[in-house]
Amino acid sequence: MFPLGSVLFPHMPLALRVFEPRYLVMMSRVLDEQPCEFGVVLIESGREAAGAESQRRFGVGTVARVTELGATDGDLAVIARGGRRIEVVEWLPDDPHPAAVVRDLPELEWDERLRPLLEKAELVVRRTIARASEFVELPWDADAALSDDPAVAAWQLAGIAPLTPLDQVRLLASTSLRSLLTELVELTLGAGEVLTTSWASVDDLDAEIAEALDRPDDDRAGPGDDPRDDPGDGEPSSGTEGSDP
Repeated sequence: MFPLGSVLFPHMPLALRVFEPRYLVMMSRVLDEQPCEFGVVLIESGREAAGAESQRRFGVGTVARVTELGATDGDLAVIARGGRRIEVVEWLPDDPHPAAVVRDLPELEWDERLRPLLEKAELVVRRTIARASEFVELPWDADAALSDDPAVAAWQLAGIAPLTPLDQVRLLASTSLRSLLTELVELTLGAGEVLTTSWASVDDLDAEIAEALDRPDDDRAGPGDDPRDDPGDGEPSSGTEGSDP
């Protein structure tokens, strides 16, 4: 397990520079297995370099699969990609790196009736990135490419949205794609107000976003998309960084 100060979403890239001896040991063990995977969780409190005794970690994370490796001056450069979500059942003693017993969380099912909500979320996320980038430096461009698979695109939108790790961890714990997209819109609008001094309220958004917000979503729930789902249900966690999702 690799506790980080950032959240990794499914289908998002993760770039790591591994130099601590305990994590070099972990990566050597990971690379001995096929597929080469490790878990990523968000640190709740404490530093990345701290051990289990002085570090609290969220209980929901993401499996990262190694896709590229490089080495420079004793450091290991790792490129990985987020896969399935996991929940920590039990933390094990560090040996010498963090380790845990985990279980897979269910895949969130796509229903075509969610298409209008996905389009609304994409519009809000892209426009928020475009506006906020005028005030602060962001890791993602407003025109970042998304997958043609709508379920994958939903996670990628969560990954590029300019949110705090705590907001991201709430999204990672979503119990349906409907709840993921609904809360993504709400959290992104809130982040836009914080990131840009010129937005005092949602009313300050341009006409395109305002129109999207007024557009009704399909209230019918599909399989795995109960509109009564609480987007914040479940324990939080995870991490990410890279170029195009």
